[in-house]
Amino acid sequence: MIKSIPVNQYSCCEVVKEKNTLPVAIIGAGPVGLAAAAHLISKGEKFLLIEAGSEVGANIKKWGHVKLFSPWEHNIDKTARQLLLSSGWVDPQNNEIPTGEELVEQYLVPLAELSLISPHLHLNTKVTAISRKGLSKVKTIGRDQLPFAVHVTQNGNQQVFEARAVIDATGTWSNPNPLRSDGIFSLDEKALDKQIYYGIPDVLGRDKGRYSSKHVLVVGSGHSAINTLLELAELQNEANDTKIVWAIRKQNLEDVYGGRDMDGLPARGQLGIRIQKVVESGTVKVMTPFFIEELKKRDGQIQVTGMIGSEKTVIDGIDEIVVNTGSRPDFSFVREVRVLIDPSLESVYELGPLIDPNVHSCGTVRPHGEKELRQPEKDFYIVGAKSYGRAPTFLMATGYEQVRSIVAALVGDMESAGRVELELPETGVCGIGVGGGDSCCEPTTNQESTDTCCAAPSKTETTTTSSSCCN
Repeated sequence: MIKSIPVNQYSCCEVVKEKNTLPVAIIGAGPVGLAAAAHLISKGEKFLLIEAGSEVGANIKKWGHVKLFSPWEHNIDKTARQLLLSSGWVDPQNNEIPTGEELVEQYLVPLAELSLISPHLHLNTKVTAISRKGLSKVKTIGRDQLPFAVHVTQNGNQQVFEARAVIDATGTWSNPNPLRSDGIFSLDEKALDKQIYYGIPDVLGRDKGRYSSKHVLVVGSGHSAINTLLELAELQNEANDTKIVWAIRKQNLEDVYGGRDMDGLPARGQLGIRIQKVVESGTVKVMTPFFIEELKKRDGQIQVTGMIGSEKTVIDGIDEIVVNTGSRPDFSFVREVRVLIDPSLESVYELGPLIDPNVHSCGTVRPHGEKELRQPEKDFYIVGAKSYGRAPTFLMATGYEQVRSIVAALVGDMESAGRVELELPETGVCGIGVGGGDSCCEPTTNQESTDTCCAAPSKTETTTTSSSCCN
């Protein structure tokens, strides 16, 4: 811990000088948090990297058996790659697609073990609150000159770190949405927690016994749900008394299947092709558009009640439920920090109109960086998946560009901060406007965003001017 100096013992200039000697606090040691550390190292800046889990990439390990959509070339931050290469690390083959486990073990762990990072990494350390030192969020005078106080618990002990800036890269994976269509966790849902799994279970591995020969309901229409369903379909080949029901809120299954052969990320397109075949084979019973309203436990099983159109519909005899309805950010520890959040998406305020799935059917965002991510609290930034709030369209490469721009701003290089450099894979499924609206790519679809992103063409963006869906 870095020792603080009481503000009242020094002049304003001395306080600012003392603050500027403090490190930047990065919260979350996932891909984006570690990329932020790499960029700070490249600028000769001090940092603290704080991770609640017992290892880096702890949330990714929860779905470590699942393959990513994109190959290695889109999953490694450029500055982090240079740090690793200088240590003798062997770069994975660019065209190979890693699993979550491989991403952690072959990239994040070696990066965290570098001598430039490991001494500053604090594992099993949970941030409980952030404030300006000695001030609540109500007080304004002198606020920007004070350091941040980052309150943490580690092995039951409380500690306070001081920082000149904070980068919140905590993500949203550990805060899943409920399965009810109104977004509320009911008492019944909480009481059934032993029969409900939030995330992507390892159906063919660790969790096989839980789902084999069971009546399973999968809720959600994104790629997490599709991954779960495909594995359950494989399990059914081994245990043919396994029953699968898929509840989605979308009107049209075509929207769920996505771009398929037209998708610039072939692995993502294949998911749509495969799930379409599974559905058409009759392996999965599809309930759509199904809006869940109530859960009840009956004789050890779950009764699910909801609406399809104007008709009440009941699904009986469910043994297990897998919920893939997205996730939401946790703002509990930033209550004493001045932040602006989009009222519907809970994203960074300036990003809200750019990523709103009610308007942007592909979730594409025009190039953005530090300027769009600024908060009323100077030098406090929310990045990565958390910056998108509940919008399910975040791509890892976007997070890497966010922290590159922010670090440039923190060291005073505003020209670099304003020059957005984003390389994304091309895809052919996007449109703007409710109900499909005007499309800018072929083929035209009415696709609602799920948990993927229709990316811009594969090129480097060097402007932050307004752009269409596919730029």
